[in-house]
Amino acid sequence: MTENFEIISSFIKDMSCETSDVQTFLFVKEKISGYQLNIDINSKAVKNSIIEVNIILKFADKPEVLKKSYFEITYTSVVKINEKVIDKKEMEKIILCDVPNKIYPTLEKIFINLLTDSGFPGIKFEKKVDFTELYKQRSN
Repeated sequence: MTENFEIISSFIKDMSCETSDVQTFLFVKEKISGYQLNIDINSKAVKNSIIEVNIILKFADKPEVLKKSYFEITYTSVVKINEKVIDKKEMEKIILCDVPNKIYPTLEKIFINLLTDSGFPGIKFEKKVDFTELYKQRSN
């Protein structure tokens, strides 16, 4: 089966890493295993059949915790959609499922490098993100 899209390019659109001071850094080093990974996807039409797909990863502690670090990355893919794709559901699946499945391994590697380079080595996301399953759950 041929894909109905082509990823023309991908890049880091925005990246943030915040740790306010040494005390917070030391506190977070002990507690980072409790941090949660959140994923958001949005898109917008650029021109003709070109779409910007943004995948935002946020890795943070619960809001009520005062001493915490915050990590976020927006990874953008410029995607050309096949002109034959006119069905809204098919377009939605490409944006929310197919593109993320294709680029996520690279994005995860970049994000883990950000965490490591920020002084938090050894972080691994135990649960692999299955965008196909997330899309199915969203559709139900």
